[in-house]
Amino acid sequence: MPRIALIHALAHSVAPINQAFARHWPQAGLMNLLDDSLSSDLAKGSLDARMHQRFHTLADYAVDCGADGILFTCSAFGPCIDAVAARHASMPVLKPNEAMVAAAARQGGRIGLVASFAPTLASMPAEFPSTVSVDVELADGALAALENGDGARHDALAAEAAQRLCERGCNLIALAQFSLARAADTVRGRVSVPVLTTVDSAVELLRSRLTS
Repeated sequence: MPRIALIHALAHSVAPINQAFARHWPQAGLMNLLDDSLSSDLAKGSLDARMHQRFHTLADYAVDCGADGILFTCSAFGPCIDAVAARHASMPVLKPNEAMVAAAARQGGRIGLVASFAPTLASMPAEFPSTVSVDVELADGALAALENGDGARHDALAAEAAQRLCERGCNLIALAQFSLARAADTVRGRVSVPVLTTVDSAVELLRSRLTS
């Protein structure tokens, strides 16, 4: 049974990815490593040498515990994750978005990207290849609703954002953050195009790499 290390910088990311493994690959053994000071420290600083070393320390610990693959669940640390991937090139080391971006690019067309965190919409479109067109929409207020315990409002706002994208001609909806995965069923109930999540795509890619 492969062991997957899930390394989190936000507590909100833990449940969605564990639920995705339960749906798509329940046989995998999971270990969750949460350091929620990473995000607050990044907000006050930068991806400096000390931050890179922290990522190496977390990854080395996961490998020492027998991990066969590593999935990072926060996209704000891309260069640190790239360095870990280079250091542990013999195993899959994934950024949170890369599997969904690849899956969306394979489908092609006009991709609608929904986020509840505005900076994501400034940075993530550049991760898509130039062969696809990306339109973006903010689910304004959704993250605040989730933090206040109103999951239903969070999901409804995400679905409304997806609807707006479909009205502008998008043929696929991509939910940009792990925390948005919980809204996938609500979104699918409101749009007639495929809906991708970062968590489901990441699990499917890891499973294919480790069981092929």
